[in-house]
Amino acid sequence: MERIMMSVPGLLVALAVTLSTVLGPRAGAAEDTATAVFAGGCFWCVEEAFDGVDGVIDHTAGFAGGHVENPSYDQVVAGGTGHVEAVRVEYDPADVSYERLLHVFWRNIDPLDDGGQFCDRGSTYRTVIFVQNEDQRRAAERSREELEQSGRFDRPIATEIIADDTFYAAEEYHQDYFKKRPLRYKFYVSSCGRYGRLDEVWGDEARPGHG
Repeated sequence: MERIMMSVPGLLVALAVTLSTVLGPRAGAAEDTATAVFAGGCFWCVEEAFDGVDGVIDHTAGFAGGHVENPSYDQVVAGGTGHVEAVRVEYDPADVSYERLLHVFWRNIDPLDDGGQFCDRGSTYRTVIFVQNEDQRRAAERSREELEQSGRFDRPIATEIIADDTFYAAEEYHQDYFKKRPLRYKFYVSSCGRYGRLDEVWGDEARPGHG
């Protein structure tokens, strides 16, 4: 009896190892994903921009770059909190690189506009790449430098690169707005002139990843 009881721990360890080998790591485990945060004007539109990108697991509309904790939408648009409308993108680096996300981001904004984006004016709507670590900073700076040296633009790029990992989700009704209110969303985008300006800035490269 004593021999059997002493062997139980060993059997449990062996069983755990066997199950781990058979089942493998949990699909979608947190350590297998990464986060990127982009501000490109209206966060409804930035969410839509990343929704069709392979490797993007989830996206959340919200606020970044400010000094007020957990601000409301009304507080942010009223000014004084320092936030911009932004989107947090959760992605699988095995399926999409951060550089690819940067490519999508650039071509869904007007990087020359330092006063907002399209019909949305003011600092709340300025364009920012909020880098989460040094690797992202280097990649973001490299991508901006490549655009500046490409000869495509006759004005400097206004998009900022800021190290800041503080992000607050917006109210639920803002999440996936382009899906929840498609008619209102299409009217807003059309009347705001977003797609027309993107075509002017990027031509055939505008809005990659979309049909």
